Amino acid sequence: MQQSESYENIGLRKVVVYRETVITESGERPARPTVQASAAAVLRNPWAGTGPDHELSDEATRIAPALARLLTDRLKRALGGSDAVEAFGKAAIIGCAGEIEHGAALIHTPYFGNLVREYLDGESIICFSDTRAEAGAPLVVPLWHKTHAATRSHYQTISTRVSDGPRPDEIVIVAAGATGPRPHPRIGDRTTDPVVTIKSLESVLS
Repeated sequence: MQQSESYENIGLRKVVVYRETVITESGERPARPTVQASAAAVLRNPWAGTGPDHELSDEATRIAPALARLLTDRLKRALGGSDAVEAFGKAAIIGCAGEIEHGAALIHTPYFGNLVREYLDGESIICFSDTRAEAGAPLVVPLWHKTHAATRSHYQTISTRVSDGPRPDEIVIVAAGATGPRPHPRIGDRTTDPVVTIKSLESVLS
């Protein structure tokens, strides 16, 4: 079976890729420019019209792996390969006729998350966002380091939007990534933080 045919079998309508490169920040060039990208798949909601007692696992097992492969392929193409990806995130926008749980079924199971992590050579849990919205609604996708989630320099976001999706009976699934940290990161890290407690800050909090 051709790959395009398999994507048709999951109800795929379109794929939208967004890419941006930060050249300067506050008038200064960062040590190296960071490229951010998102890849969004717009597909028919396979559970549209079903009730909250409907089992989701069969369709999730069938559809989510194909989405993981499709979106990471597009993301790697936009960012220069899995080795170039340093931070990642995932998201879902559910059309207004669907449940939030429908998006969760496609991004919060091993059939998507584990594969996205493996395709991008990551180790961290993938941070996420999800919402139910009308077509064209923007969604902010959080990113963090793909192997060291506590690395603050890579805490960042990318906004994604599909102008005509999701329709009420559709879902938009997103994989996103970045090739580096925020421009000019300088707020330290957990490895260099002092010990901070309520007691240690009594003079400030009083």
